[in-house]
Amino acid sequence: MPEDDIDFDDLAAHPHDAYFKAVFSRPENAAPFFRRRLPPDLSRKLRWETLQPMPASFVKRSLRQAHSDLLFTVAFDSPNSPNSSKGSREIVLYLLFEHQTTPDCSMPLRLLAYMVEIYLEWEKAHGLPLPPVLGFVLHQGPDQWSVPCHFEQLFELPDGADLSAALMSFLPKFQHALLDLSQFDSESEEDAEHLRVILQLMKMARERRLEEFFDWVVRRTVEAIGQLPESLLRTSLLYAFHADTRLDIEGLARRFENHKKLSDATMTIAQQLIAKGKAEGKAEGKAEGKAEGKAEGKAEGELRGRLIGKIQLLEFKLGRDETPDQELTRLETEELRLMHQSLQRLLEEKA
Repeated sequence: MPEDDIDFDDLAAHPHDAYFKAVFSRPENAAPFFRRRLPPDLSRKLRWETLQPMPASFVKRSLRQAHSDLLFTVAFDSPNSPNSSKGSREIVLYLLFEHQTTPDCSMPLRLLAYMVEIYLEWEKAHGLPLPPVLGFVLHQGPDQWSVPCHFEQLFELPDGADLSAALMSFLPKFQHALLDLSQFDSESEEDAEHLRVILQLMKMARERRLEEFFDWVVRRTVEAIGQLPESLLRTSLLYAFHADTRLDIEGLARRFENHKKLSDATMTIAQQLIAKGKAEGKAEGKAEGKAEGKAEGKAEGELRGRLIGKIQLLEFKLGRDETPDQELTRLETEELRLMHQSLQRLLEEKA
């Protein structure tokens, strides 16, 4: 997976969404994910080598989500002509990712809105018949998904079996597929090694258990790391360090010293993440220290410079406009410290 596939601004502001989109927009990751989790009778009929992402413009802007929605087409063989391209039809898979802490009770309704837009766009472009649309939800929240997956469960029907049955015949009826990462077992529920690592990372990142994830990786490093392309490894590490800014990146690199590929990738990411804060802090600190002309003044200036650099880096990660240097330099050291602590808490709550 090319590194350019991930939007680094999005990763700083929305790490879970950005990582999901970077990974699962690639057919080589999406195809085995779907193949493993759709009903076997259906999965066997699909020509997975034809899976392709649809452009975001296919779904109207009013219903598109900025980071989460992915839409694919994949061909399947007609029973009457299994080896003929003329017998090939299309099925549309709609994969929606949600990382909410609390599962979304309205998910079937939201999916229905997407499906209707897809049907309308398809009918306008191709006419009838319509292609099947399958909704799939990947839930990354730490709490178990305990809300309905069936659309008809959203209705409150009157008492009485006869009346309820009569009304049901008029209601839309479908369900969405679901992978609930809070209940995911990486050893028994995934066969592809690279997807096992990806899904375990997503699960443990949302549960704030990334130290455990890296312990898990080290224990199985020959299998897990050896099968990850270097670009995917770097993207995964970058995601982990944005998902939990408390991680000691340089400490992790030392822990990986016996695993060169992992150690080198970790140090590369560490340099990327800390370069901005260090460079700005050092420059500001030197300027203030030189102006003070005293050893204690230089130390104070370097401290203030580091705080200013860290504040601006946190603002960038939160998707905010950076506070100008001239505004920050007017603040007292303790005010800078409190501002840094407040931004750090906001980023941790957002992750």
